[in-house]
Amino acid sequence: IDPTTFGIEISSDYGKYKLNGHDGTEFPKTPKLEKPSKLDADASVLSNAINKTLFASGNDELRPVMSGVFCELSSDQTTFVATDAHKLVRHTRTDVKTDKNASFILPKKPLTIIKNNIDTTDITLEYNETNALFSFGNITIICRLIDGKYPNYEAVIPKENPNKLTIETEALLSSIKRVSIYANKTTHQIRFKVAGSELQITSEDLDFANKAEERLSCQYKGEDMEIGFNSKFMIEMLNNIGADQICLEMSASNRAGILLPLDGQDEGEDTLMLVMP
Repeated sequence: IDPTTFGIEISSDYGKYKLNGHDGTEFPKTPKLEKPSKLDADASVLSNAINKTLFASGNDELRPVMSGVFCELSSDQTTFVATDAHKLVRHTRTDVKTDKNASFILPKKPLTIIKNNIDTTDITLEYNETNALFSFGNITIICRLIDGKYPNYEAVIPKENPNKLTIETEALLSSIKRVSIYANKTTHQIRFKVAGSELQITSEDLDFANKAEERLSCQYKGEDMEIGFNSKFMIEMLNNIGADQICLEMSASNRAGILLPLDGQDEGEDTLMLVMP
């Protein structure tokens, strides 16, 4: 290495290779967190929370607050929320708590890095008004928090959902994947028609005269109804819900549907997924 030009020369048995280098002192300094609050968590708990929420966050640059995962820490529980205004996931853990209440929005990129690199059992989160620091194993990740107020997500979750459909996740997912091939390529719309203990899933693309229809048996309590969903959103949610059986709760054909896992949950874990019709 040339100390004046910072040029780098590598030599091997085969030949020589020259590279351009830069002064190491110009590398950005690691930011120091001033007066951070601290939270210790189980790495598998955080990894699970990221897996179940991250896919639902948005990509809209005009609404940056929706492009991350909202974390709400309290003395009772920790809540992770992600939404892109079409789908929403709320994941709650009662086994992760803090003394001080806090809420912040974590950006997508560092969460993806954490998710792909967690290989230890414990993870430490330190945070203040502007930054968050994750440390696990020999890795430290510091990220800027997304600035802004997260939308009132509780307001969009319908409280009264008398129509409840219980079904095997794998059967529903496979059926939607097949039927969605025949759906309109822009809307990806599929229709659910529930009557008695039978669920009929249909899709239609009028431009190409494509049509598909499948029938599944299910357990259903409520009035017969018909509702349309975006198949891409449904597939994403069923892929990430982590349960063998799910319950789809609905109130009306123009109100959001709620997906709840019926098994596969840890103690103190609660997951709710919402999809707009």
